[in-house]
Amino acid sequence: MTVQLASVAILLLLAAVERVRPPEGEGMALYPTYPVVTERLTLRPFNRGDVDAVFAYRRLDEVARYLFDVPLSREECALAVQQRIGQVALVAEGDKIILAVELNANGQLIGEVSLIWRSVDARQGEVGWIFDPAYQGHGYATEAANAIFDLGFGPGDMHRLAARCDARNDASWRLMERLGMRREAHFREHAIFKSAWDEEYIYAILWQEWNALRRPQTPG
Repeated sequence: MTVQLASVAILLLLAAVERVRPPEGEGMALYPTYPVVTERLTLRPFNRGDVDAVFAYRRLDEVARYLFDVPLSREECALAVQQRIGQVALVAEGDKIILAVELNANGQLIGEVSLIWRSVDARQGEVGWIFDPAYQGHGYATEAANAIFDLGFGPGDMHRLAARCDARNDASWRLMERLGMRREAHFREHAIFKSAWDEEYIYAILWQEWNALRRPQTPG
């Protein structure tokens, strides 16, 4: 066998190994290929140049209202961006992928989406998002969330994805419903959030439900 043929054989073997699902309960590490490009958006890892764009929305009271964080200073945004730079793969339970969302038209960073590996054994994940209010109302959050769902249910091999939000956060839970998620729980006064009792919604969707929504419908 020539060296060239041997190299091809090795590449084919490696490709086959990557496609093999591990035994149930062992989980499947996820190393996405970036960027993830949709019709109008690009989802990509954060970089040091994103600090000012992140600060533009994370400093706002209306953005922090339903987050555990308070409005962030520029220095705090710099630390948050530095942390996010390394959150680009799922290797172990609890790992996070957090991606910057930018407009294809002009490269403007408008928010972020996240995917957290909550359970390896049960193949459970959690998704989340934060967007600059200046860009709400254009369907960008829906488009970006669809992309992160495709990532989780596709190469991520998740069985169920969940999301949570403050019950007063109408924009967030309505987005969850547009994505086809169902409300599974409404927790009342279950924790202290910013010095007051909170109310929280839990939404979720299963792989087979997501697949049915994303698969083109065959005319009857």
